[in-house]
Order: sequence, then C-alpha cells, then structure tokens
Amino acid sequence: MQAIITPSNVSGNIIAPASKSSMQRACAAALIRTGETLIRNPGTSNDDKAALNVIKALGAEIKNDGASLRIISKGIKPIADQVNCGESGLGIRMFAPLISLSEKTITIHGEGSLLNRPMDFFDEIFPELGIKISSNKGKLPLQITGPLQPKNITIDGSLSSQFLTGLLFAYAAQGADNVTITVNNLKSKPYVDLTLKVMENFGLQLPQNNNYESFFFSHNSNNRTSDFIDYTVEGDWSGGAFLLVAGAIAGNITVKGLDTNSTQADKAILQALVDCGSKLSVLPNEITIGKNNLKGFHFNATNCPDLFPPLVALAAFCEGTTVIEGVSRLMHKESNRGLTLQDEFGKMGVKIELQDDLMIIKETASVSGALVESRHDHRIAMACAVAGLEAKGNVIIDDAEAINKSYPAFYEDLQKLGAGVTLKE
Repeated sequence: MQAIITPSNVSGNIIAPASKSSMQRACAAALIRTGETLIRNPGTSNDDKAALNVIKALGAEIKNDGASLRIISKGIKPIADQVNCGESGLGIRMFAPLISLSEKTITIHGEGSLLNRPMDFFDEIFPELGIKISSNKGKLPLQITGPLQPKNITIDGSLSSQFLTGLLFAYAAQGADNVTITVNNLKSKPYVDLTLKVMENFGLQLPQNNNYESFFFSHNSNNRTSDFIDYTVEGDWSGGAFLLVAGAIAGNITVKGLDTNSTQADKAILQALVDCGSKLSVLPNEITIGKNNLKGFHFNATNCPDLFPPLVALAAFCEGTTVIEGVSRLMHKESNRGLTLQDEFGKMGVKIELQDDLMIIKETASVSGALVESRHDHRIAMACAVAGLEAKGNVIIDDAEAINKSYPAFYEDLQKLGAGVTLKE
C-alpha cells in the first residue's frame, strides 16, 4: 500500500492509541496469574493481536466485546505445541521465558524482521535455568522444553530490557525464593519500571529492585490481593509522540489520553519538544501543541530509542543542528533505523550524519517531497508521514501498511486532524 501525504495544516483533538507496551505486559500478567482479568482500552495493533494469540495457545480463555477483553487463566497450560509472536520483539523476548514454564516442548515462530533479530541470549541463559533450547543459529525458530527453575543468573541488559521483563514475570510465576537476577549495563530502565508497575497492578510477586543492577526475589514479596483484576491499558507515548510532533511542525492540536505520570520511556518526547521551543501546554490527561519557530536541540535517546524517528521528523524543521545520542540502540529494530532514517530522510533533502553513538541532523532549508520506503518499519512510515505535512511537495510512502504493527489507525487519525492523506493499494 502507498500513503500519499499532501502538505497540510493540522488542527483539532485526537485520542492517543493504546500502548502496546502496556497491553502486551497486561496479557502476560493475565496469563500467569489464576483468575479473571478485565482489560479496558485494549490495543488492536498487530503486536497486540500476536500477544493475544500467544496467551490463547498457552491456555488462556479470551472474551472480546470490542471495548474490553476478559481473560480467564488457570496458569500456563498449553493447548498447542507452536506459538507465533508475529514481528514483536517484546513478544518473543517476554513470552519465551513464560513458555518455558511448561514441561511441554513448544516451538516459537515469528515473522518478517523478527526472523533476522539475534536471539542468542536465550541459548546462553536458558540452559542455566534447566531449560532445553534449540535455535536456528541464534535466531528463530526456537524450540523450548521447560520447566524453568529460578536460579541466580547474570544477564546482559545492553541490547534490550525486554528479556529481563520476561524473566521477572517467569520468576514471579514460579514463586522464586532467595534468588537474584543480576543485570549488567541495563538500557531502557523506564520500561523495567513499566513491567514492575504492571506486576504490582496484577498482584504478582514483586522483586526487590537494587538500583536496576539486580532484582531479588523472596516469598515475602508476594503481593497478591484478588482473583479479579480490572486493568486499563495506558495511552501510548510512542505513537502519541508522532501526533505531538505533527502538531509542533504543522498546526495546533490537542492529544488526549496520555498519562503524564506514566513510566513509559517515550514520555521523554515532552522534554525534546520543550527544548526545541515548541508551543506546548501540558495538563494531566491532555496536551496541546502548536506550530512555532523551532531550534535545534540535544537529546539523549539511549533509554528511549523508539523516539529517534519522531525526533528526526521534528529536527528536520528546526533551525540549527540537532544531536541525538543512542544510535547504537537502533541496529536491531524492524530495520537498522539509524541507516534507514539517514537514507529515507535523505531522499527528502534532510542531511543526517552518524558518528559513533551520535546522530547529527543538519539544518534543512526546506524538506522536499519524495518517494520513500518504510522498509517494513512502522516508525519509519509514521516519521515520513509526519515530515510530509510540512514538506514542499507530496511525500509518497511505499509499504505504508507497516503502521499496523503498532498504530493501525495512524493515517485515519491524521485525516481526522485535517491532514491530506490518500491511501492506494
């Protein structure tokens, strides 16, 4: 599918999409506890659907009335010997430890870019936990036979915090006692905060967090309070960031549904918007942002690497040079995002330099219309679309349906704000 973005001003109110980070963690938590969970504001992205399919294959009963989900679980009792995590990096890293709680041999599949992402950390850690594993030279598919036995382990947190999330859930599900998960060089700490918050919301056994360097489990930390959980999925700061940037460069909009007290890492977009001089008003559940003369900014995205695409779209319309730290976190995303952003924004006349761990976006006299490719990366598609709102000509995005991974209604929401968006099969 192609999306054709016509230069447009945007205005009006819009509600941010549901957070897939919150939604997928809620699915995992609902699976490993026994009882019934009501999930309000459920996500509808491809990653969310993949998570629901995984927990269904692992024995959860799901009732969907459109506005909410009811999940009934008796713990992990697989009804299939294969699961598919789609293209979700969080899904594979979080659910693999949960799948390993079963004695049944289960094969984990994925799709698209997930097939090329490194999974060798499973090969290294799982045998230490009594799990039999075979992989395709460190990549999918994985074949796992449990059950996981909680032990003292040390993991590398430099690639992602998502594997730690899965281990925290799995250790809690197993009632881990007097064991510690030690983490070296942990990145994306705010996402660990989100995991711990969800664990607390669901009454799961909470570990002692020792400055994000280790997590100690004991039976005394059990937090369970109820057999019924009523959980509302947060609004998504990752998707909301694109809406906020659209307002900053192309109009005056109000984005609702974003919790300013959220632990989501991408809430940091607010700081970038302040630093570049955008016209911004922040209320507890409502953010109004408008067009202004923007200036280059310096931002550290090491703990929030998903912000790189909207930040590049923002920087393209700033006077002066913008520097973003954390490029090393971009290599193993849906695409190698550092190079992809350099290439695709380069087609629109935006000069981007990559120096070690820095991305440097030079001041651009004008952003040109161009034919660009999403590289099957949802965030690249959205970043190019937002830049197209203020470009000097149409921006045409090939493989535009990549947005379905995280924000299926993105183009529709831009249209609601008055943007010129035409979709062609």
